[in-house]
Amino acid sequence: MISCCSATPRPHNRGFEGHADLRSLPVAIIGGGPVGLAAAAHLLERGLEPVILEAGPSVGTAPLAWGHVPMFSPWRYNIDRAAQALLERHGWTAPDADGFPTGRELADDYLVPLAALPEIAGRLRLNTRVTGVARQRVGKVRDAERGRQPFEVRFQADGREGRLLARAVIVATGTWGSPSPAGASGMPAIGEREAADRIRHGMPDVLGADHGRYAGKRVLVVGSGHSAVGTLLDLARLAEQVPGTVVLWAARNADLTRAYGGGAADQLPERGALGQRLRRLVASGAVELIAPFAVDEIRRNAGGSLDVMSLEGRAVEVHEMVVATGLRPDLGILGEVRLDLDPALECPRVLAPLIDPNLHSCGTVRPHGAFELQQPDSGLFLAGMASYGRAPTFLLATGHEQVRSIAAFLAGDLEAARRVELDLPETGVCSSSRVPPGAADADAVSSCCAPAAPLVACCSPRPEQELVKETTCCGTNTARATAPAEPAK
Repeated sequence: MISCCSATPRPHNRGFEGHADLRSLPVAIIGGGPVGLAAAAHLLERGLEPVILEAGPSVGTAPLAWGHVPMFSPWRYNIDRAAQALLERHGWTAPDADGFPTGRELADDYLVPLAALPEIAGRLRLNTRVTGVARQRVGKVRDAERGRQPFEVRFQADGREGRLLARAVIVATGTWGSPSPAGASGMPAIGEREAADRIRHGMPDVLGADHGRYAGKRVLVVGSGHSAVGTLLDLARLAEQVPGTVVLWAARNADLTRAYGGGAADQLPERGALGQRLRRLVASGAVELIAPFAVDEIRRNAGGSLDVMSLEGRAVEVHEMVVATGLRPDLGILGEVRLDLDPALECPRVLAPLIDPNLHSCGTVRPHGAFELQQPDSGLFLAGMASYGRAPTFLLATGHEQVRSIAAFLAGDLEAARRVELDLPETGVCSSSRVPPGAADADAVSSCCAPAAPLVACCSPRPEQELVKETTCCGTNTARATAPAEPAK
């Protein structure tokens, strides 16, 4: 096995001239979360050698960061097939398929046991932060012999810099560590950095570890995705327990259809129920809605409170802010490889029309895998949340299908790489099924993507075709212009 934590690479790696067999090198997986570990399981199933590079001290650092939060998707959507088969060979019993794990349970009951298996543990490098990826010897510009050169993955581990040479790279870093700011322009609001001690991103543990921070305070939640909705629900419960707790919700858009969700039309009932609970809290006054409210400036008052001002000329005074305005990928490590990304979403360009929230918000995404995710540097793939860029509708089941396809592709099984093995539950909401603010019954929202045939039938991938636009149940899709490069021989 190649040791990726050695500061001095093996001699055959150092002397690689482009003529050696790339297949003798491992596949580097950047990220030890659910999708990264699933990728390793699929590669092992195909007889390929993975090396997993995880920056944190344990696997599943993102789920652990929101460990108190119950997932709205049950276990059956959160466990990868190849990973489950590997675990069960060692006597592991899967949790109840219909149960809803918290982030910590996802890590403790699934990811940690998976990482401890001998097949995975010997190929997992914790506390190993990747600092860059490049094609060895050719950098970003040179074309000659490019496809015959291995990837050079640089990393920091134990205070030393090292490198790993790899035949392929799967970037499964997620986006949890790169939250979007409160500022409506995509940049931090004026004064946002100075007020950082009063601002939390994501989903703080309002009813647990962070109880004292928010109890009895005026709290403003900025955002309208699932993280914002979950935090608002917890704060409303806190307000019932602690007098003086005031919950304000700043939404950039007055159209709250997506925030309230599909209700009974959502094929994940727990997800559909979240928005409806929030809708009732707003109607009752337990949550004060301020919309539209595009955060522009944050000023600290002498007494420590914050004045939050919007582009619409409105202002609110609060003690604390929770910013849940979405996530974005950190692409800094990919500066020396060739990427083809959508300029808005920062996801693979071919994938963008399938997940663009400007086009649709339903859970039905045309199944996709290696052909859509491979970048111009053959053998480089984005997977998991990193592949969705700034789009918000990712489910773990999508990532599992992505890496199944990638592993098949790298093994040379192109038929399996193209095969559809994904069934995603719809949200029940699409861009063409808007409900105006104040509409009485969001449970009646219809889905623009409700299929008459099996869920994925109208969205079957056609990765090898020439560039065309095709209208399907999932909007207008743009296929890859040319067939992707086949795996290195």
